[in-house]
Amino acid sequence: MELGIGMFGDLTFDPQTNQFQPVGQKFSELVEQIKLADEIGIDVFAIGEHHRPDYAVSTPEIVLAALSTLTKNIKLASGVSVISSADPVKLYQDFATVDLISDQRAEIIAGRGSFIESFPLFGYDLKDYSDLFEEKLDLLLKINQNETLTWNGKFRAPLENQTIHPRAEREIPVWIAVGGTPESVLRAARLGLPIIFAIIGGMPKQFKPLVDFYKENYKMYGHDVSKMQIGVHSHTFLADSEAELLENYFPYYAAQMDRIGKDRGWSPYTKMQFQGGISPEGALFMGEPNKVIDKMIATIEMFGLTRFIAHIDVGGPSHKEMMKAIELYGTKVLPEVRKAMG
Repeated sequence: MELGIGMFGDLTFDPQTNQFQPVGQKFSELVEQIKLADEIGIDVFAIGEHHRPDYAVSTPEIVLAALSTLTKNIKLASGVSVISSADPVKLYQDFATVDLISDQRAEIIAGRGSFIESFPLFGYDLKDYSDLFEEKLDLLLKINQNETLTWNGKFRAPLENQTIHPRAEREIPVWIAVGGTPESVLRAARLGLPIIFAIIGGMPKQFKPLVDFYKENYKMYGHDVSKMQIGVHSHTFLADSEAELLENYFPYYAAQMDRIGKDRGWSPYTKMQFQGGISPEGALFMGEPNKVIDKMIATIEMFGLTRFIAHIDVGGPSHKEMMKAIELYGTKVLPEVRKAMG
């Protein structure tokens, strides 16, 4: 059982100046936060790729390369790499480099992306959304397994007996991130790849049929069940009390939901929605440590998880609040969850 944290590099917004914090400052804070996570025994760090003004990180592999020299044990993953709009050759080279620098701690979590800014940015058509992912995932997996490759596809120039360097000293772990579509779940099961479900709304138990669907098809396609890996990635934040969470963290969270919702036609995010999310049945793992512990244990047992990623920077809370949340997660929550999981 691996217990990690995830981030998108949300920039802290100052309503008085009506500006986001400088990106360089955010990177400095992120370095301190992940050094702390490594020191207190958090298993995995996952950083997402975005191309928006409210997020700092557009190239997870560069951030992970920097962190690889400053940490010792924590696994370093993208979360996610939007492979539909990336070049799989370059992506493999970048992560092979991180893997070599970090002594085999790099991982790729591949996704189609719920944000679409990268498609026009890199010259791709959204009508090819699914086909791009299918083809580029195929190429990435083949590169991961073969030093020399001949390959031909629709969206990229062919490779003819081409060698790809540098090579990691192992096959880099590649996870598939899914948001809840059966097609994505089936693809991961068919390929025998580890899967991570992004559960950020509704109720976690609603995902139980999809998790079971993955397990059934993973076995049906003849993969070794003992090697099956299933994860969940959910919004998380730790505070000393629910009152503190509502007073200090809720404004950050609501503001970010509204920034995203403005582009997607959502209604303004309410405190009632937030309180529903942090309830025992909701999808937000937030509040004081004991409440989060109980919810995590229940979710891990319900799905039979091998990994939980706590996404803790939604809305860009202050560096001080982030450090406190990471410390509470690593020193209060993780020991109890690990004890419960044996």
